Amino acid sequence: MKYGFYLPTRGDTATTDGLVSMVQNAERLNFNSVMIADHIVFPTTIDSPYPYTVDGGFPGQGDAFEQLSLMSFIAAKTDSLRLVSSVMILPHRNPLITAKMLATIDVLSKGRVTVGVGVGWLREEFEALDAPDFDKRGASSNEFLEIFKKAWTEDPVSFDGEFYSFPELRCMPQPVQDPHPPIWIGGHSKPARRRVAKYGDGWHPVGSIAASPLPPEKLQAGFDDIKQMAEAEGRDPEAITICYKAPVYDAGVPVDGADRKPFTGSYEQIADDVRSFEAVGVSELVFDFRSPTFDQSIEMMNAFGGGVMPLTK
Repeated sequence: MKYGFYLPTRGDTATTDGLVSMVQNAERLNFNSVMIADHIVFPTTIDSPYPYTVDGGFPGQGDAFEQLSLMSFIAAKTDSLRLVSSVMILPHRNPLITAKMLATIDVLSKGRVTVGVGVGWLREEFEALDAPDFDKRGASSNEFLEIFKKAWTEDPVSFDGEFYSFPELRCMPQPVQDPHPPIWIGGHSKPARRRVAKYGDGWHPVGSIAASPLPPEKLQAGFDDIKQMAEAEGRDPEAITICYKAPVYDAGVPVDGADRKPFTGSYEQIADDVRSFEAVGVSELVFDFRSPTFDQSIEMMNAFGGGVMPLTK
């Protein structure tokens, strides 16, 4: 099993020195990847429900570092961590600029970029950014993924779509990973699973929280569905991986059907949970060590690295 962790992108722990210390500590503990979230602006009035809390309230406070800028900074401060956009809201940015920025980071990090993507939930942010129609965000996201793949593998490249078009041009340098950085698709709805089957190298859902339980048996059913659709698309279903995220939202709310919240309890209980997800095809798990203080975050990371990881090798 490989392990990743959420990077603070806002608040008192998202400082220059704190971020550098956290990612370098993670490398010392042999974590595989760092998850870097994506928000650009926060309207002061938000009616859109957040999908990962029970009451639909967003847990942020209206501040966030820009994702790709932060990814570049972390790339320069690390040697081995995979740099994962988790997740990038595809319609928020011009697709050619985004493809070029991701390719640049991949080249300069010597091939450490993983492109985790989603379609977004915050209608008000879409409107503020003059993004494509929120109600067509799935279709525009699919088109943008096609542009990414073409820009990263063709030279020259052109595209003629509903949401974005451009004549033949060059978009070099391309990423160093062959054929391109892995694309992980977030979400576990039917449209998200279809997107994995058609475009994804990996499935990147959120689970183990009250608003989104996604226990191993349901994850297995969803993955079986993805494999069937991938085969129908002419793709190799066995080439698709699962990276499962377990954030700490609604920490005091029990998960329905569970005698305890997954990934809590003793080190051995957590290791047993890890094994149950590994048994249904998960190859990487992402944990949330973000805490009110930097010292608490490092303490949680060290406890997991020293207590759980040795039990699951």
